[in-house]
Amino acid sequence: MTRGNPFRSRSSPMTRKASRWGDRIFLVLTGVGAAGVIGVLVAVGVVLYYGALPIINREGLAFLTNRVWNPGSNVFGIVPFAAGTLITSAIALLISVPLSIGAALFLTQHAPQWLREPIAQVVQMLAAIPSVIFGFWGLIVIVPVMASTVNPALAKYLGWTGAFGGPTDIGTNILTASVVLAIMTVPTITALSKDSIMAVPRTQTEAAISLGATDWEVARKAVLPYARGGIVAGIVLGLGRALGETMAVTLVIGNANAIPNSFTAPGQTIASLIANEFFEANVLERPALVYAALVLLVITLAVNVGARFLLARFQRGMGEKVE
Repeated sequence: MTRGNPFRSRSSPMTRKASRWGDRIFLVLTGVGAAGVIGVLVAVGVVLYYGALPIINREGLAFLTNRVWNPGSNVFGIVPFAAGTLITSAIALLISVPLSIGAALFLTQHAPQWLREPIAQVVQMLAAIPSVIFGFWGLIVIVPVMASTVNPALAKYLGWTGAFGGPTDIGTNILTASVVLAIMTVPTITALSKDSIMAVPRTQTEAAISLGATDWEVARKAVLPYARGGIVAGIVLGLGRALGETMAVTLVIGNANAIPNSFTAPGQTIASLIANEFFEANVLERPALVYAALVLLVITLAVNVGARFLLARFQRGMGEKVE
C-alpha cells in the first residue's frame, strides 16, 4: 500500500528533480524581490543622508530643535514644519477614521445589495484621484467656506480655548489642510476596512445576533475585534499619505514658516516646505531641505513601525484571552 502523497509517488525522478529546481528558482526570485524592497528603502535613506551632510555637519541635532527657518541668514530649523505635519495628520485621522469605519460597516452590514457595489466603486475611484485635484477643490470650495463660516463660528464659540484664535477671515490654515487630508484618506481607510470586515466569518455575526445582540453590539464585539488588523493597516496607510502629502496641502495650508499657534492659523508641513522652497533654494538651503526630507522619512517609518508593534501586541493579547 502506497503511503504519503499518491501523486508524488508516481512521479519520475526527472520530474522530482525539475520540481526541486523550480522551487529553488522560485525561492531565489522571491528573496530577490524582498531584498529589492529593502534595498530601495536603504538607498533612499543613504541618498538623503549624503545630500543633507553639509547641514548635518554644520547644525547637527540642533536642526531638530531650532524653531527658525531663515534662508537669508542661513538659519534652519525643522520644528515648525514637523509640528505642522503631525498636527494636520492627527486632525485628519480624527475626522477620517470614524467616517471610514462607519462607511465600511454600512457597506458590509446594512446597505442593500444593489447599493453596495456602486458605492464601493465610487470609493475606489476617489482613492485614484490625483492629490492636486483635491487641492484645487479645497482651494475653490473649502477655503471660502472656512473663511466665511467655519472660522468665525469656531472663534465665537471656542475661541476661549485658544485652539481657534487664528485669523477668522483667512481660509488657508492648518484646519483646512486637515479637512482636505481627511477627505483624501477616507477612501483608502474605507476600502481596507471594508475588505477586512467582509473577511469576518459569518458565523461570528450570526452567533451574536442569535444571542440577542443589537447592531451596535454586533459591530463592537463580533465584527471590529476580528477586523482590527485590516482596519489598523488601512489607518496606517492613510496616515502615511497624510504625512507625505504635498500639493494638496501646499495649496490650502497658508505656507507660513512658523509654529502654528492655533488650528485656524496658517502653517506649513515638511512636504509643503520642500515643494515651495527647493527649486529656489540657495547653496546651503538645499541640503537643509534634503535634511527635512530625511526627517520626514524617519517620522513616517517610526509611525508605521510603532503602529505595527502596537497591533502585534494587541493580537497577542487577544490570542491569550482566547486560550
